[in-house]
Amino acid sequence: MERLVSGVRALPDGRPPWCAGAVVLAGRGPVVAAEAAAGWAVRYGSYDPERDRGVELPRDLWEPMRVGTVFDLASLSKLFTAIAVVQQVERGRLALDEPAAAHLPAFAPGITVRRLLGHTSGLAPELPFHDHRERTAQLALLWAEAAAPSGGPHPGYGYSDLNLIALQLILERLTGHRLDALIRAGITGPLGMASTSYGPLGPQGVAATEDQRRPWAKANRGMVRGEVHDENAWALGGVAGHAGLFSTAQDLAVLCRALLNGGAYGTARILGPDAVAALLDPPGLGFGVDQPHFMGELAGRGAAGHTGFTGTSLVLDRATDTFLVLLANTVHPRRRDGGSAPRALAATRLARAVAHAG
Repeated sequence: MERLVSGVRALPDGRPPWCAGAVVLAGRGPVVAAEAAAGWAVRYGSYDPERDRGVELPRDLWEPMRVGTVFDLASLSKLFTAIAVVQQVERGRLALDEPAAAHLPAFAPGITVRRLLGHTSGLAPELPFHDHRERTAQLALLWAEAAAPSGGPHPGYGYSDLNLIALQLILERLTGHRLDALIRAGITGPLGMASTSYGPLGPQGVAATEDQRRPWAKANRGMVRGEVHDENAWALGGVAGHAGLFSTAQDLAVLCRALLNGGAYGTARILGPDAVAALLDPPGLGFGVDQPHFMGELAGRGAAGHTGFTGTSLVLDRATDTFLVLLANTVHPRRRDGGSAPRALAATRLARAVAHAG
């Protein structure tokens, strides 16, 4: 595990750095095998586009990354929405092969709950909700796409934020509760994940993300900290099926252990084993399965997980009862495509450490 930790500690010092700061937490069975923080939760006050570099805050205002730092999870939020959907399936209130149109009449025939979870609906990757702050205008955009999906009548896999936004709407219409209340009552509350919630949050203890300005961003918001980075989730009010949750590595480790334990953690149970298998078995519902670009050598035997645009990721390996949480603020002070090589390398180092331990 020393190579895993040392590799993560080096990430903020690269040329260029992959992130301003990072937290890693890995475990096997009930044991936390590695936990470390590196770099800075806050280092920059803004981004200078002319010099293409961050404008550093005065040194005494830099805030070190800590193992308990709160991160904008970005698309890791999708996992919580997927779990909430499968909870309703498990309770008999929803069916995986039920048409979305049963709840959202504008949706084309053939788009089912399963297709939304598995990203085979044909819906476009995203829509410019951030340019239409009124709810009616946002819904009009979604209904138009849902009636005639961009992927055509026989879509293959196509990752789309709209899938999880649609599932949020289905959940809210089905239950009469907002998504944040469903997540709190069904997942974070029972598991004791007290540091996991939707924003906005007070800035203290939260990793900063981006100096969000046009033309590189989709909105002019300045340095974002404690509010969701994703512009569409922000435009949708901060609670969205595809993004918006904030959490810590320790809280995500609890979720990982619950899923690896077949849906239970301590005395709490959020899903039954069959429901967990529906999420994690290939091809995965909401979870990606065996994706080497971020799972490294953990991929290939049914590992499941997800990444987030802000620099977040988690991987579950049921074959070895192992998990990896890697959280980073790669978009501080400006979004860049740094790739997932550090994620894959961290996962590979964990896989090799587990293999060596036997």
